[in-house]
Amino acid sequence: MPSKKSARLAALTVAAVCSAASTVVLTAPAHADSVRIHDVQGSTRISPYAGKEVTDVAGIVTGVRTYGSSRGFWIQDPQADDNPATSEAIFVYTNSTPKGVAVGDAVTVSGTVQEYVPGGAATGNQSITEITKPTFTVVSSGNALPAAVVISDRSVPAAYAPAGDAAANGSVNGLTLRPRAYALDYYESLEHMNVQVADARVVTATDPYTELWVTVKPWEHRNRRGGTVYGSYESQNTGRLQIQSLGKPADFPVANVGDTLAGTTTGPLDYTQFGGYTLVASELGTLKSGGLKRETTRKQGRGELAVATYNVENLDPSDATFAEHASAIVNSLQSPDIVSLEEIQDNNGAKDDGTVAADQTMQKLIDAIVAAGGPAYQWRSIDPVDKADGGEPGGNIRQAFLFNPERVSFVDRAGGDAATAVGVTKVKGKAALTVSPGRVDPANAAWTNSRKPLAGEFTFRGRTVFVIANHFASKGGDQPLHAQFQPPVRSSETQRHLQATAVNSFVKDILAVQKNADVVTLGDINDFEFSGTAKLLEDDGALWSAIKSLPRSERYSYVYQGNAQTLDQILISPSIRKSCDFEYDSVHINSEFNDQISDHDPQVLRFRP
Repeated sequence: MPSKKSARLAALTVAAVCSAASTVVLTAPAHADSVRIHDVQGSTRISPYAGKEVTDVAGIVTGVRTYGSSRGFWIQDPQADDNPATSEAIFVYTNSTPKGVAVGDAVTVSGTVQEYVPGGAATGNQSITEITKPTFTVVSSGNALPAAVVISDRSVPAAYAPAGDAAANGSVNGLTLRPRAYALDYYESLEHMNVQVADARVVTATDPYTELWVTVKPWEHRNRRGGTVYGSYESQNTGRLQIQSLGKPADFPVANVGDTLAGTTTGPLDYTQFGGYTLVASELGTLKSGGLKRETTRKQGRGELAVATYNVENLDPSDATFAEHASAIVNSLQSPDIVSLEEIQDNNGAKDDGTVAADQTMQKLIDAIVAAGGPAYQWRSIDPVDKADGGEPGGNIRQAFLFNPERVSFVDRAGGDAATAVGVTKVKGKAALTVSPGRVDPANAAWTNSRKPLAGEFTFRGRTVFVIANHFASKGGDQPLHAQFQPPVRSSETQRHLQATAVNSFVKDILAVQKNADVVTLGDINDFEFSGTAKLLEDDGALWSAIKSLPRSERYSYVYQGNAQTLDQILISPSIRKSCDFEYDSVHINSEFNDQISDHDPQVLRFRP
C-alpha cells in the first residue's frame, strides 16, 4: 500500500492510456484488495488471469523500453510472496513509446492480461505474461528498485526442462513450475524480474543485432577457447543466458567468445523470439578481453592430401569479403589440395533474373587467392536449376570444388548436369564415376528445395580419391531448446535423414565395387556429429565422422545461442579410417568472433591415400 503522502500525490497524478493514440485519463490509486503481480503471474507459465481485466496492479518501474516492436515498461512488486514459483514482475505493453513513466516510479496499472508468444505460436516459443491496453498512475518517483536476483552457478539447476504433458502435445505450459529442479522453470519463475549476473564469460560473440550470450556456469562443458560445447541432446548447457541492452546500440560491447563482462550486468529478465530468456541490461558489465586469436592449421606434408570444407556464406561477386576468404584459405587453412565450398552464389547474387552460372564468383575467389600468395586453383561445379536448391531467393547457392592442379588432378567425365545422376562403374577392377563432376541422385525427393550433393573423382600421387560435397537442409522450422514443448520437435531432420540415407547409399555403391576405395564425404551437414543424421551417413560402417577423432571439447564448427556445436563435418571411408594415418582439424576463424566473414569454421582433413 502507498503511504499517505503517496496517496495525496496520486490524486494529482495524470496517468496515460498507453495506446497508439496515447490519450490521457485520470485514474485512482491502488486499493487494498488489488491483485498483486505474483497473483497475475501464478505458478505455471500461463497466467490464471489471462484474457481478464485487472485493476490497480502495483509495482516499481525497473526498466523502460522505447524501441522495437515491443515497447513498454517493466514493474516489480518489492513485497514478494513466499512461493518461489511465482514471479514478482510483469511487462506493461504500451505499443508506442511509453510517456510519463520512468525507472524508480511507483505505479498502479490497469489493463488486460495476455500471454504473448514472441514470433507467433508456430515457433513453439514460450509465452510471456504482460498487461496490455494499460492505464497507469504514477504514485511516487525516485524509489529504490527491488534488489536484483543474482543468477549464478549455484542458483541454476543442472537439469534443463521437465518433460512436457503428453496430453497437451508435449507442452510444459500447464505444469507447476519447479525452479529448484529445472533451469527453464527457474528462469520462468524470474520472468520480467530485475536480475543480475556477475563476471560472466561470453560464449557467443556480439552479433549485428547487439546481443551476446554469457554463461553463469564457468566450468559447464568449457573448452580451451572459452566456449561452452554442446555435446548431446540431453545436455543443453543450463548456464547460457542472452544479454541485450536497454541503452544505445552504439554503447553495446563488441565481444568475442572468451571475453568477460566484468562486474555486474543488471536488468529485467525478458523472453525473446530468438534466444528465449534474455537479460535486458540497464547496467552492463565492463568488457574484459580474453585475447582470443584465430587459428592456423599446419601445412600438409608432401605425401599428405589435405581436403577441406568451408561454408563461405552466400558469396557472390558483389561481396567485399573475397580478400578475407582468400586469406583464410591461404593462411589459416594453408592452401588445402581440395576445398569443398558451400554457399557459392550465382554471378549476380540475390538478384532474381534467372542467372544460374557462378563462373564470375569462382574466378574472383581464385584471383583473390593468387593475390594472397596461394596457388592458382582450378574449380569444378554444376549449375543448379533456377530457384530449385533453396537458400537466399535468386542466389542459387551450390557446392563447388577448388583444387590445386600442382598437387592433385581432377578426372573429368562429361555428361554431368543438374538433372543427371552420377553412377558408379568398374574400370580396370576399380571404382569410377560415370560422370565427374556429377550430382548424387538429384531427382530424389530428399533434395527438394535443397542442395544436391556434388561428387568428383580426383587423383593424388596415382591414387583415386572420391569426394562428395554436401550442404544438407537447414534447421529452419525446428522448435528451439527453450520451447514450450519439451523435448522440442526437430522437424527439419526428417529431410536431412532422407538426404543422409541417399548419400550413404551412393557411398555404398562405390565400396561395393571397390572395398578399399578412399571416399571423403564432407560439407555443411547442418547437424551434429551425435545426431541421427550422422548415424545414417555412417550406416553399416560406410563412413565415419572424423571430427570424433578430436577431444569432445574440440568438436565444434559453429556457435549458436551460447552452444559451440558441430554442423560442418568430414566423413571418411573405412580405408582411410583404418589406416589411422589421418589428422583432423576444426580451424576456428569465424564462429567465435564478432567480425566473422562466415558463421562457419572450416574443417581440414589430412591423410595419406
